[in-house]
Amino acid sequence: MSERPISSHRRMNDPEGLRQRLVDAAYAAFSTRGYHSSALHDLKREAGVTGGALAHHFPTKKALGLAVIQDRVAEAVELTWITPVNLATTTADGIQAVFAAIISELERKGAVSGCPLNNLALELSREDEDFQAAIEAIFMRWRSAIADKLRGDLRAAPVHDFDSEAMATLVVATYSGAMAMAKASQSVAPLKICAAQLTSIIRNQTLLGHES
Repeated sequence: MSERPISSHRRMNDPEGLRQRLVDAAYAAFSTRGYHSSALHDLKREAGVTGGALAHHFPTKKALGLAVIQDRVAEAVELTWITPVNLATTTADGIQAVFAAIISELERKGAVSGCPLNNLALELSREDEDFQAAIEAIFMRWRSAIADKLRGDLRAAPVHDFDSEAMATLVVATYSGAMAMAKASQSVAPLKICAAQLTSIIRNQTLLGHES
């Protein structure tokens, strides 16, 4: 998932624009440095806002963290994964295109910072129920979208004993694990391998329905 750039457009008396700058700055920081390693005074400076403005919009760091998850991280999953898969001819085509786009972006950057959702899930899910619920809601939306697409692929030619929900879970888990491995090795090789394996599995399974 790509990072959302922080807008340089700043206006006076623009509460919503100010809030967006705070969320953008926090998203960039949490995605790279981590939630706990990002101090509020640094976020305030990076967003170019006053302490009073920060407190007005986000009285606690947790409130800012939840806004990042619910607004920016959810949006990143929607734009990077869900929309491309939904628009593709088949689920396998969509997954292949998503991996290719992510790999290309990482190769352009020359560094792998990991999946923002994955990073925050590992850091925050066990310590706070609100964070856990917000993160799990995104994973559920992600899995459901892929499962729905798979069911659409198989509507004309169903495959016996094919579990779309289980396959969707495998897709999300495989991508998340591959991104963690890519981050650890600073190499896109795990992503390339997993992309090839996932698309091969899905294509082989869906072809069974058309051949039967």
